[in-house]
Amino acid sequence: MDQIELLPAQLARRNWFILAFLLLGSLPFSNLDLSIGILVGGLIAIGGFISLRSSLNRLLGQATGGTSFSYMFGCFIRLAILAVILGILIAIVKIHIIGLVIGLSVVIINLFWMTAQRAL
Repeated sequence: MDQIELLPAQLARRNWFILAFLLLGSLPFSNLDLSIGILVGGLIAIGGFISLRSSLNRLLGQATGGTSFSYMFGCFIRLAILAVILGILIAIVKIHIIGLVIGLSVVIINLFWMTAQRAL
C-alpha cells in the first residue's frame, strides 16, 4: 500500500493523540470549563474530519455524475449543522470560548504537524 493511502488513517489516529495532549495540558490550569471546552471542540473537529473523510471516500468511489452535487450539498448541510451546534454551545450552554477554539484547532495542529514532518 502506498504511503499516501495510509495518510488519512494516520491523521485520524494522530487527532486523538493531539486532543489527549491538549486536555492533559489544560489540567494544570485547574479550570474544568476550559478542559470541557477543549474536549467538546476537539470532538466536534474530529467528528467533522471523520465525516469529511467518509464523504470523500464515497465521492471517489462512485463514477456517477450526480455524485459531486450530492457531495457539495452534504458539505453545506454539515456546515449548517456545525453552525447550529456552535451557536447552541456558545449562546445557550455558555461553553468556554478559548477552550472551544483550542479544541477546534486539533485538526489544524495535526495538518501543520504532518506538513512539518514531511518537509523535514
